[in-house]
Amino acid sequence: MASSAVAKSPKKSVNLFYSLDSQDLALKVAAHSTDITLQNIRWRSFADGFPNLFINNAEELRGEHVAFLASFSSPAQVFEQLSVIYALPRLFVASFTLVLPFFPTGSFERMEEEGDVATAFTLARMLSNIPVSRGGPTSLVIYDIHALQERFYFGDEVLPLFETGIPLLKQRLQLLPDADNVVIAFPDDGAWKRFHKQFDKYSVVVCTKVREGDKRIVRLKEGDVAGHHVVIVDDLVQSGSTLIECQKVLAANGAAKVSAYVTHGVFPNQSWERFTHKNGAVENAFAYFWITDSCPLTVKALANKAPFEVLSLAGSIANALQI
Repeated sequence: MASSAVAKSPKKSVNLFYSLDSQDLALKVAAHSTDITLQNIRWRSFADGFPNLFINNAEELRGEHVAFLASFSSPAQVFEQLSVIYALPRLFVASFTLVLPFFPTGSFERMEEEGDVATAFTLARMLSNIPVSRGGPTSLVIYDIHALQERFYFGDEVLPLFETGIPLLKQRLQLLPDADNVVIAFPDDGAWKRFHKQFDKYSVVVCTKVREGDKRIVRLKEGDVAGHHVVIVDDLVQSGSTLIECQKVLAANGAAKVSAYVTHGVFPNQSWERFTHKNGAVENAFAYFWITDSCPLTVKALANKAPFEVLSLAGSIANALQI
């Protein structure tokens, strides 16, 4: 009699290439699975500064599953990585997956007046032009893209897979000594809309930004924080001003302690320094500040600096490479 159980397909053996910035994360991804083999690119430059690149073991990739772990940490790095990303699917590979944990132009998705350039749409078009591999369109893995409508910016030539770092946070919260006293806070309605369904077992509070003259003031819109460990959740942080103002409001309303989580710790111009535990300043009063390793340069800068703690995407990426 035939078994009614559906047989699981065997795991893919994946050849994982990576950008220079992503090396540490790539090593962690490979450590999660014996089915992932790290491969190398020779990242060189000509005398004029333009890339001089070479894909090692190119002929051996024919018929193999190939992936690339990218980090567009600066505009200058986009061109050289795109050159590799466009080349890999053309090597007669069985499939090609691009993992871009942080979609860096995501906060520039709107045209509010004539002349504004929606660079998020531009980058999506560039990624949509990745050549089709022998196995079909490229799988594009992105974590917590800034605006949900950006999923519609990509053309049919790629298959976007939108993942989230929130499960990593929920696992970490369960290990806290005061896990039963945690309340989730959203700094604005946008964060609530995109994340609240993932915290259905938690009490939540919502803050809001109101404009008073030239200033944007954060206020508590709804929810009770008194006596609780309140964890602010958002997709990314840049200057950190909103998080600091939100922390002050939550503390003023009786929160026992305040922590924060963002998937993408962008922190331009070392703005993370505002949150480090030093001098006892009020704005440094975060018990924990969790980020993922989607922005590898930030991870290196924050090593062993309280209150920061990195939750690695490596296991999630390893699983995504098997889809």
